[in-house]
Amino acid sequence: MNLILTCEHAGNEIPAPYEHLFAEAHDVLETHRGYDPGALDLFKELSGLADFSQEYMISRLLVEPNRSLGHPQLFSEYTNQLPEAEKEELLEEFYLPYRHYIESRISNYILAGGEVLHISVHTFTPELEGEVRTADVGLLFDPAREEEADFCKRFQKSLFKQDKELQVKFNYPYLGIDDGFTTYLRQKFPKQYLGIELEVNQKFIKGNKMEKRLKNVIFEALSKALD
Repeated sequence: MNLILTCEHAGNEIPAPYEHLFAEAHDVLETHRGYDPGALDLFKELSGLADFSQEYMISRLLVEPNRSLGHPQLFSEYTNQLPEAEKEELLEEFYLPYRHYIESRISNYILAGGEVLHISVHTFTPELEGEVRTADVGLLFDPAREEEADFCKRFQKSLFKQDKELQVKFNYPYLGIDDGFTTYLRQKFPKQYLGIELEVNQKFIKGNKMEKRLKNVIFEALSKALD
């Protein structure tokens, strides 16, 4: 089993040629809409367990690496009105190189006869549109894929052993079968690939850093789940 870690919403960088599009959006870029606060910090902590890891530092508001081509949320309100030629440039310069690189690394492991466990690291805002999220950690997977479900049960059990008070939910606050990078990769690699999204509540984050205790809990739990 080869562990691949990715972090699609690691940063909120806007490349210089596109800064003018976000002249009035500096505050928005600093929120959960611009990136996943704390995700990069957790990703770096867990990367020591991985065979391969890769983060994406460009803001999702430029082009969303966790959405499929043609998805209505692929481009944000800041880029959706660009001419089609400029949208294609964004895809060719940022979106496709990242997605193709991850896909090629997975393909190499599978062609070599290995199995890939891909964990995409995310965080989520504690409250959205008036709804308070009731989980500390969410594990997103496709319930129809038995190996993914089994791994998440193992991971959840391991998290509870580290902290019995931790609220860990399956397919929350989003469904594992919603459009996303792992959903796309399951279609590309119907065998020998497990795609899991790890979602952690941003209430544990301050100044883009995740609470050290929780990082340790997740690291130890993942390490034991892999064993």
